[in-house]
Amino acid sequence: MVRRKFSAEFKMQVIQECLETGNISIVARKHEVGSNVIGRWVREYKEQGTVPPTKGRPTRVTDIEHQQLLQEHEQIGQENDQLKKLLGEKDLEIAILRDLVKKQNPHLLKN
Repeated sequence: MVRRKFSAEFKMQVIQECLETGNISIVARKHEVGSNVIGRWVREYKEQGTVPPTKGRPTRVTDIEHQQLLQEHEQIGQENDQLKKLLGEKDLEIAILRDLVKKQNPHLLKN
């Protein structure tokens, strides 16, 4: 099982929901995170007054990162389409040149 890491914004959102509703298990099911993990976050928040830090890079993607990834994906898709078109043109050009070479050199038709 892979250990997931969450951003500080996500943790703070979950902690606020827990404090508002007073029910950790409902919030845990909603966000698909273990209730014991959320309970620890809330306890540490109450003790320290801050969100517990995440070690390493969070695995959850923020909305801004998601938009950037979508833009990058669209850009790569457009570039891929351009390269496919260019490759098709090159293949056609090679076929035409081969036909010209064979017409000018009929002895190549035997091979």
